[in-house]
Amino acid sequence: MRSFRVVHGAAPWHASVMTPSAPRMGLVEWSLLLALSVIWGGSFFFVAVAVEEIPVLTIVAGRVALAAAGLWVVLAASGRRVPHRTWGACLVMGLVNNALPFALIVWGQSHLASGVAAILNATTPLFGVIVAHLGTSDERISFGRLAGVLTGLAGVAVMVGGAALGDLDSAVWAQIAILGAALCYAIAGVFGRRFARLGVAPMQIATGQVTASTLMLVPLALMLDQPWRLSPSLAATASVLGLALVCTALAYVIYFRILAASGAVNILLVTFLVPVTAILLGTVLLDETLVPRHLVGLAAIAIGLALIDGRLLRWPRAGRSRISG
Repeated sequence: MRSFRVVHGAAPWHASVMTPSAPRMGLVEWSLLLALSVIWGGSFFFVAVAVEEIPVLTIVAGRVALAAAGLWVVLAASGRRVPHRTWGACLVMGLVNNALPFALIVWGQSHLASGVAAILNATTPLFGVIVAHLGTSDERISFGRLAGVLTGLAGVAVMVGGAALGDLDSAVWAQIAILGAALCYAIAGVFGRRFARLGVAPMQIATGQVTASTLMLVPLALMLDQPWRLSPSLAATASVLGLALVCTALAYVIYFRILAASGAVNILLVTFLVPVTAILLGTVLLDETLVPRHLVGLAAIAIGLALIDGRLLRWPRAGRSRISG
């Protein structure tokens, strides 16, 4: 099965949008998918709370270190370990799939509403199509995918706004940082295809890459932030714990459960749901507001993702087939 890997701000997933059909989603799978969207949407809420009091590197280092500990417990319970031959690839994945994008998103959210960050992060599949086309021989851009990418990027342009061309203020750089995180995830998706050839289970990959990113980030956070000098509130500390144990470790477990039961195409649907959850949490709990151009941009990105996924094109054909049959 040909696939490229798309990753949201908290965790990765394989998205084989080229596959013409996928296993059906039952009630359990739909419930888990909705739960996953709430968890990943909640990651933007947790970041918004934590970044008010805790430095960027400390947040990200704490997130991956605690998540790695949790995943090692899950992996040990399954009787598996991370194969030695994969650690080099895990280091690369830890950099481009965790360390860099997590840091970019947290820094970006220090200047942006959580809902805006979630919308921009939803562009990951758009970049995934482009990177896969350039970096693989079997993931070429089709007409539908190209239309989806152009539509989604138009939505990004609407969100950023024309004023950005003349004034690169902190908000614009923050939006660029979130888009940079989405690009990192897309690159990681193409690079991560090699794990299939190595015959490594997804949970082993997840544990290895989060452990690798921990080894990169913890020394930097200790040296630059000196976190032992911090006195964060209970809310900020709980937010980091939530990011690590819920939005990363637990999210990986739920994700792989859905992937095993319903396939890679169906799990792509979470891309549509995460920004909605993040916007609702930000609006209700953080008193954030979105301007009209953000909603227009969200609509364009959603249409672009639907074109890439192919469901918009398949559903009318399926309806005509049922009528003619």
